[in-house]
Amino acid sequence: MVVDADKCIGCGFCVRDCPVEAVRIVKKKAQIDPLRCTTCGVCVRVCEQGAVTAAGERPEAALECGHCPIKCWVPPSGIGACHRYRNQDGRLVRTTPLVPFAAVREIVGPGPRPEIQQPVVTAIGAGTTYPCCKPAPHIVRERRGAVDVVTVVTEVPLSYSSVIVKVDTDIPIGQEGAAVYAGKREVGMVETEQYGSKMLHIGGVNRLTGPNGFAVARTITDIANRKPVKLRIENGSRLLVQVGKPPVVDGREVAKMRVGCGSATLGIFAPLLKDAADEVVVLDAHITGLMSRHVAGTFAGVKPTGVGLKFKQSTPGRYFGDHGAGWGGTSITDPLKVIDHIDMTVGWPGMTVLITETTGQNGALFEVGADAALGEIPLTDKARFALKAIADSCEPSRVSAVYSAGSGGSARAGVTRFPIKLTQAVHAGKAHLTVGGAGGFIWPGGGISFLVDVERVLPGSFYWTPTPATICPLEYTMLVADYEAMGGHVAAMRPFKAVDPAGEEGEGGAG
Repeated sequence: MVVDADKCIGCGFCVRDCPVEAVRIVKKKAQIDPLRCTTCGVCVRVCEQGAVTAAGERPEAALECGHCPIKCWVPPSGIGACHRYRNQDGRLVRTTPLVPFAAVREIVGPGPRPEIQQPVVTAIGAGTTYPCCKPAPHIVRERRGAVDVVTVVTEVPLSYSSVIVKVDTDIPIGQEGAAVYAGKREVGMVETEQYGSKMLHIGGVNRLTGPNGFAVARTITDIANRKPVKLRIENGSRLLVQVGKPPVVDGREVAKMRVGCGSATLGIFAPLLKDAADEVVVLDAHITGLMSRHVAGTFAGVKPTGVGLKFKQSTPGRYFGDHGAGWGGTSITDPLKVIDHIDMTVGWPGMTVLITETTGQNGALFEVGADAALGEIPLTDKARFALKAIADSCEPSRVSAVYSAGSGGSARAGVTRFPIKLTQAVHAGKAHLTVGGAGGFIWPGGGISFLVDVERVLPGSFYWTPTPATICPLEYTMLVADYEAMGGHVAAMRPFKAVDPAGEEGEGGAG
């Protein structure tokens, strides 16, 4: 990398962001250490003055790393930009050896023992412990193998609760942080996108206890119970979401979820796309791919074409897209608009360019004329085959949701006289928490905060109450010996045979 001292103002952005600490400021000018530099290009991308450029020469004795799109040149005894690979005696070696499971077993920790992974009964229909200091509605024991287990169940009102909704679509729905409305009342916000999906966070204690709390509680509950819910995004789209169904965005049902970003699509289908056209552009709002410059295209033997795109390049063949109502969730509605130029000293008349998106649902084929002009031609059989292969590899778009809540409060008193011991038992894996019988994820740290996939819970299991709060069926299952040791309400235990499906005592009597 080369620094133009006349342009450099010594801002230090390159020092701040260099992943291998190859840059320092000397007399208010950036200097790059060639014994450390990997030519990763970070300094070029963060320099607002354009003072850093790539020399275009291979550093002496450096090794090219092909393990990611950056393609670092790792100097002797140096490390790559990701710190994973080192140039050791002229060979690229991994800085961390392959780790067997035995080496991490203690960190991973044991899961709950098999006897307590499933509850004896669920909390669906159990009723609520109120006030919390009395025993839970049902404390049921059962013999499993050589041990006695007990499940404590209650339908818990939770103010600390929300639902995280995943909407599979590339269509922009609104800015991150934008408010989400049910009717005219704010119930949540747009969160950071996930792979091919938009994420909404509905609820949370501050919204439940705020002026729109009743609408928030109802919306959380309806989504968790898999009912259709209409939502509106601030300065964005109108949505119809129902867990397990395709999302409807601004009146249009979304059919396909993308197979990957534009770069990943090229990585998967490069050999097939090579047969379809001389050059392929896969439009995507995040990473748009250009086959001839992409690592996958080079690997497949695609020749340089001289095609340049209007989007900003990230790494070779990968470009940061934009957001809009066009192909691949970009602003491009006319596919030709993504082409910035064609260098005809590299390209050639008759060269074909296929432009598509990450779902393969839209595609157009163009031929390059002698004047570098692009004219659309009919899709060939090979182009159609490639588009179909992409489309067939996409999953159907759908809505999913995770219920998130904290049960570290007073409801624990219905389980034990020493609530802190229940919290400790849950984190230690001695007490297994389930939601309507479904296992979830327990957040590390203090309290009992959990996540559960609502599609694993019987529809209609969630309620709301005008406190306002949402009501969730919770079960704690553990060995009877551990329950006794934590100060559980042992006197309230009953055998499983004493409980009928409606939760009433059966002929077996009290335990």
